[in-house]
Amino acid sequence: MKLLPHRPRVLALGEPTHHEEVLLELRNDLFAHAGYRTLAVESDCLMGLVVDDYVTTGEGELDDVVARGFSHGLNDLPSSRELVRWMREYNTGRPAAEQVRFAGFDGPLEMTHAASPRAALLGLHAYLAALVAPGLLPCSAETLDDLLGADERWEDQAAIMDPSRSVGQTPEATRLRLLAADLVALLEAETPGLIAASSLSAFERAGLYGRTATGLLTYHHWLAEPAPLRATRLMGQRDSMMAANLLALARRGPVMAYAHNSHLQRDKSFLLLGDLPLEWWSAGSIVGARLGADYAFVATGVGTIRRHGVGTPPPGTLEGLLYERPEDVQVVDVRTLDTAGLEARVSPWFGYIPLDPAQVGGADGLVFVRDL
Repeated sequence: MKLLPHRPRVLALGEPTHHEEVLLELRNDLFAHAGYRTLAVESDCLMGLVVDDYVTTGEGELDDVVARGFSHGLNDLPSSRELVRWMREYNTGRPAAEQVRFAGFDGPLEMTHAASPRAALLGLHAYLAALVAPGLLPCSAETLDDLLGADERWEDQAAIMDPSRSVGQTPEATRLRLLAADLVALLEAETPGLIAASSLSAFERAGLYGRTATGLLTYHHWLAEPAPLRATRLMGQRDSMMAANLLALARRGPVMAYAHNSHLQRDKSFLLLGDLPLEWWSAGSIVGARLGADYAFVATGVGTIRRHGVGTPPPGTLEGLLYERPEDVQVVDVRTLDTAGLEARVSPWFGYIPLDPAQVGGADGLVFVRDL
């Protein structure tokens, strides 16, 4: 924190690879000591509600909460369980205003498929139906259920590669997009009465349902699009959903976010998909543009991941430069780094993305872990 001129509203800590316990333990330790009230991680935002309910109220049992509260394989990691256990222990006996909170800020999206929008749509509708005059609702829950059909249609894994398998541009999906927009508009229009009749927390949860429903329906729309920019739009839509969730959390209070460097960096993200170069605005670039100096990004780099064939970094790379230093973990002021003439490291393993010397200057700090 000493590297930063002031405490930002959103402190974003990146990682260059997923599922590494050393890095996740560093995340847990930083959150425990940095003084932020919410930890937001790269995990399903709806599943994350299970964890938040547990750490704030004790609802549920620890192992079941961890199993149901994380996506992307995070539920299998000891660091996830330890994080949830510590958060619940910290909150026990503390008033709500002094408790720490948990959030997933990714959409309900996996590499293989996107979730059905059912849970988000029906969650938003149920909240509104309980509190507003029936005549204000654009449709019934039964209408939504009929239009949604079977969840398997939405979650067909073949749709990732074959747009014709997606239901995202069917007449039913198109109508659902309109109805979702109408429900979100009603939520906004009725804000004062809804908060008074329920609570700010319940209203914010309904807002999450609305963002997720409209975001998923847009994602499915682009899944069904055969246009050349389909993959770029899908990547951009995911990061746009992540940014919207981070901004909503930041309105509630200070947030520490943890995700891949590529999602949190201030620069555009880049991916070479076969021979197709993809480029889109990252969640961090969107949040940074909105919050300015109230957004800070600390990148993380690593030297070796030997069990995945990532050996000693070569000289002439940023990782090679930092690996020459003796410390196991370094916190680096990027303003002191001379990156002129350094080349980007080439990773021999698809699961690890090295630092880009041309972009590291856009970070507010750098954590370097010598060996994983």
